[in-house]
Amino acid sequence: MPKRPDTGLTGVLCICKPQEFTSFDVVAKLRGISGTRKIGHSGTLDPMATGVLPLLFGQAARACDILPVTDKRYRATVRFGLTSDTQDIWGTVLSENAAPLPRAALEAVLPRFRGEIDQLPPMYSAVQVGGQRLYDLARRGIEVERRPRRVTIHELTLLDYDEARREAVLDVCCSKGTYIRTLCHDIGAALEVGAVMAALLRTEAAGFTLADCVTIEEAQEAAAAGRFPDLLLPVGRLFADLPAIRLSEAQARLFRNGVRLDLNRVRCAKIAGNQAVYGPDGQFLGVAACNLEQNELVLQKLFTAGGSSAAK
Repeated sequence: MPKRPDTGLTGVLCICKPQEFTSFDVVAKLRGISGTRKIGHSGTLDPMATGVLPLLFGQAARACDILPVTDKRYRATVRFGLTSDTQDIWGTVLSENAAPLPRAALEAVLPRFRGEIDQLPPMYSAVQVGGQRLYDLARRGIEVERRPRRVTIHELTLLDYDEARREAVLDVCCSKGTYIRTLCHDIGAALEVGAVMAALLRTEAAGFTLADCVTIEEAQEAAAAGRFPDLLLPVGRLFADLPAIRLSEAQARLFRNGVRLDLNRVRCAKIAGNQAVYGPDGQFLGVAACNLEQNELVLQKLFTAGGSSAAK
């Protein structure tokens, strides 16, 4: 069968990922719904996790490696008194502990897990050791030595605690690469009762929240009604937190072709780091950075039609 032509859609679609879907499952589903082959995403979610999964369509997929907002926020349900091989409720139970856990004891230990902490990646994870995924080794019953990784827990708040069930709900804002399962496990270890993650909802990713999301069913309905493009958010939303540069018509034409611009002729903050670049009509063009030694504005990624996609 001949392949359907690509629709050429560009933009961001935030899906509220359902349980039992991998992130790749969602991408594959949306390829079929939208008719767009080029779709990336801004952060994997475990199959049993739900919540914000930004999908990057067309040219937006090129933003994956330069996203300015990489922190994420989760609402995690933690069940104390258990440990499992996967550090969550869906794994094989390894131990049980019936000791009571007062709320005060839980609240007292949480400060130890705020700020920069070291995490040992779980065996059931996509981390590679010796060229092999840890979860592939774990499924074969092989456990290997792993190195701790430094992550940052920006916020850790106890939202709710049922002392009778020994079940807590935590709000966690953290850096990229943080394993919430491992955070739950480590809190349980610190309390000497054990803990597993019982549910996980991602509430923020790449600067988007649950309010920005649609369901897969809503995307299907919009596609059937010919309204799917209306669901896409502009690529510029990914870079809304960056300092903004507004170019003239002539400067925008040069920028689209990868020409380095004289900083003395561009109205922008002469600072290190990426900045979002817009044309005179407010259209988002791409991302650039100041080369302060050469006094030039250098294109990093282009997200609109032009002759070049990266700095020359």
